[in-house]
Amino acid sequence: MPYTILVIDDETMLTDLLREHLQNNGYTVYTANDAQKAIALLRYKPNLILLDINMPEMDGLELCKNIRSHVVCPILFLTARITEQDKVNGLMAGGDDYITKPFSLAELTARIAAHLRRDERNKNAPDVVASQGLLVNLFERSLSFNGQNIPVSKREFDLIEFLMTNANQVFDKERIYESVWGYDAEGDSNVIKEYVRKIRAKLYQATGNDYIETVWGVGYKWVR
Repeated sequence: MPYTILVIDDETMLTDLLREHLQNNGYTVYTANDAQKAIALLRYKPNLILLDINMPEMDGLELCKNIRSHVVCPILFLTARITEQDKVNGLMAGGDDYITKPFSLAELTARIAAHLRRDERNKNAPDVVASQGLLVNLFERSLSFNGQNIPVSKREFDLIEFLMTNANQVFDKERIYESVWGYDAEGDSNVIKEYVRKIRAKLYQATGNDYIETVWGVGYKWVR
């Protein structure tokens, strides 16, 4: 069954263009040019929503806040706004990503495919994930190696879970901080270095293995 995408934008020419393009790429597409119609189309249970921020009456940020508790699919903002605060506002409203206008159809298609793959992985994620003998129970939030429990703090587990479930992907400190601490957290990304140091020490002492690799000048990744 093809994925269903809901495109919400007050520009009819754009929604028509995106509908044709996405349908040609195998998606089922519904379009809305205002918030009320968009809410009505939620009955089709979209797998992903493309949402314009600048719309009359109810803008995209407000619409996202209103529907976020009713939908769990990725929401990608389409926006001409480019300031950092605008991006933060969009993500804090419940969005998962943003695409700045004007954008290429190739980039849009790739972003959509990436979010759908990630969403599918999350739905099918096992309770227990193994990596080089290390067992991470995502439900019980516990770590063990050769039957021995490895004590970690809540935040340390959150960071391990984020890196491990995105194994072999490199993330800079800012992205890790935003994903683990949250966009409205007080503090800064400099704490990541210290947390990684502590986690490495605990895991190496318990297993003799290094799991987190530093990619110099870029960030960190979990090596599976």
